[in-house]
Amino acid sequence: MSFYRSAEPVRTYYVYNAALSFLFALSFTLSAVYYVRDAGLNPLQLVLVGTVLELSCFLFEIPTGIVADLYSRRLSLVIGFVLIGAGFLLQALVPAFLAILAAQVLWGIGFTFTSGADQAWITDEIGTERAAGVFVRAQQFELGGTIVGTVVAGVLGLISLPLPMVLSGAGMILLGLVLHVVMREQNFHRTPREERETFRQMADTFRAGLHAARRRPVVRTLVIISLVAGLSSEAFDRLWSVKLLTFTFPTVFGTSDPAIWFTLFALAGTLLSLSASLTLTRFFPGLLKSAHPTGILATLALLQGAGVITFALVGNLWLALAALWLRTIADTVRMPIESAWLNRHVDSRSRATVISIVSQANAIGQVAGGPPLGALGRTSLRAALLASGLILAPITALYLRLGNGPRRWRRSPEGRTSPTHQPLGAADPRACPRSAPADPRPW
Repeated sequence: MSFYRSAEPVRTYYVYNAALSFLFALSFTLSAVYYVRDAGLNPLQLVLVGTVLELSCFLFEIPTGIVADLYSRRLSLVIGFVLIGAGFLLQALVPAFLAILAAQVLWGIGFTFTSGADQAWITDEIGTERAAGVFVRAQQFELGGTIVGTVVAGVLGLISLPLPMVLSGAGMILLGLVLHVVMREQNFHRTPREERETFRQMADTFRAGLHAARRRPVVRTLVIISLVAGLSSEAFDRLWSVKLLTFTFPTVFGTSDPAIWFTLFALAGTLLSLSASLTLTRFFPGLLKSAHPTGILATLALLQGAGVITFALVGNLWLALAALWLRTIADTVRMPIESAWLNRHVDSRSRATVISIVSQANAIGQVAGGPPLGALGRTSLRAALLASGLILAPITALYLRLGNGPRRWRRSPEGRTSPTHQPLGAADPRACPRSAPADPRPW
């Protein structure tokens, strides 16, 4: 057929991001309510669900990233979306704790196939110079898809809480099949069959990614930041909804059903995030190409931590929502800046693997930090949320450490070593991980 793998890459990337965000919003908007109401999960079980998900990401992030580097970004995405869709279908159709745990394993593995592969694909196809702007524009498509998905989820949730997840699962599988048909992959050169040495070749690719993470200051620091963020985020991602459900919701449209309010909250948070992204593009485009964006990243990290701490302490629904949205807006603005910064320091051969290493650090943090904070949450929900915010404090200092740019050493012709001040380089695309998937996500 004439359209077989002939779609223009940038347009494909925009549509793909909008569709993916629509499907995630469809599944996640009311999943917290579904877990508590239909599946009957208690706070400890909610944390265990998240721990199993992150453990799956931890175990499979590196192998699946190497598959994307050695074989095909497109193949990795197709496999990933089929597995994600199957996981969504399982947890929606079988509202039992063990089935939901199995679903986390299934869609968590699928997520690792997609993590980094889409970013590496578009970078290869259009080049590093164009990629930073494309990532910001794609984020706006993502937020638009999220808005539509949130509204649709709210409407369908009034009929049945599992219904949006069922449609999301089926849509994920369909998305994978469509990408297989239309996604062009012209600038990726996989290793020829006769040169593939199975585990040896995979080990070489992994070592190249690990070398970049260890030797390059920006990559190394962002791995540490990802780890610290993971220590904080698992408990918060699971328990913020529990706190919101403790409030009494006002009556709107003749009902105070949490399904309506969670939809409205998500919609408002997404619109605020979209406004923040548009403001970044319109008024501060230079931040995406800044050689040293450490000041703005440190400020955004500080705002994220303040949002979490405020959310933990306040006892008013609207103040809690304002703090939650502050955290989300700061993260929305941070993501493309940090992503473009990281990708400048990664070459194409190991790009997906390095991204996977950063994502894996986040998964390690979530696996390590989730259960202790979840156990604390059984005694005091406020204490667990407060601890999540305090853990974020070192991230600001880590960004500021890179404020003057990394110092690298080069060997002179005479054999002496001398320090050279190395600029961070030209713009390159987003690579900062979609950290291991939080389900459900705060807005």
